[in-house]
Amino acid sequence: MNGPSRCIAVVYCTVCTVCAVFAQTAPASPAFEVASVVVSTGTEMNGFYTYPGGRVACHGCDIRYLLQNAFNVQGYQLSGAPMRNASDRYDIEAKPPAASKASQAMPPNPKTAPNEEQRQMLQSLLVERFRLQYHRDDQEGPVYGLIRRGGPLHMEDSKDKTAYPWSGGLSGGAIMGDGMSGQNESMPDLAWRLSRYLEKPVIDRTCLTGSFDFRAEYSGDEERPDVVSMILTTVQQLGLKLEPSRGPVETIVVERLEKPSAN
Repeated sequence: MNGPSRCIAVVYCTVCTVCAVFAQTAPASPAFEVASVVVSTGTEMNGFYTYPGGRVACHGCDIRYLLQNAFNVQGYQLSGAPMRNASDRYDIEAKPPAASKASQAMPPNPKTAPNEEQRQMLQSLLVERFRLQYHRDDQEGPVYGLIRRGGPLHMEDSKDKTAYPWSGGLSGGAIMGDGMSGQNESMPDLAWRLSRYLEKPVIDRTCLTGSFDFRAEYSGDEERPDVVSMILTTVQQLGLKLEPSRGPVETIVVERLEKPSAN
């Protein structure tokens, strides 16, 4: 073989060799070593737990909640036609390989969020068992910045630094219309929790470190405020403010989703 034909052959072989090298060295996505997925028959809804050794347990979790935990997003950041009829709930028990970093996890509380490797393993489980196909859509959109209002903070340094970080309503459950409370709560975590109710990303810009306890009753002019209005008013009583802004908004667009395959 001479001239141009030989050059083409050399280039072709070189490309094939490079592709083969990449195919051989591409790292596999982290995956659980053992995982059981069954349709839930219990009464618990969306119970997601992490345990020492990296074990993950889900009780009565719907696919939307599983996706939220797998991709570390809120419900409003999920879209796609397959989500409309995904109403079944599942019980999942999963354990990572002994050699993985996740197996060294020692969460202080079963309600501690999964670490990054556990999230990746959950993504792999959804792809393998639920035939999940998706893509990410990142666009600029409306967000809130959580900032200092000015003046004194009406939050106390947390009394128990080992307590489970939490913020919600005055009664201890979800935020309603009567006010807000929290224990051992950091500002990034507060921003994350508020974004669920505001249905927009909340970005912590307070520059406050550490964790806080707080309690603030709603004292606005509306007799029965909606949750968004209540939050916007009540955070100011803490010495904070939610400032409308623009920033990156990530969406997980689900293209395909099936009933899970057998264990």
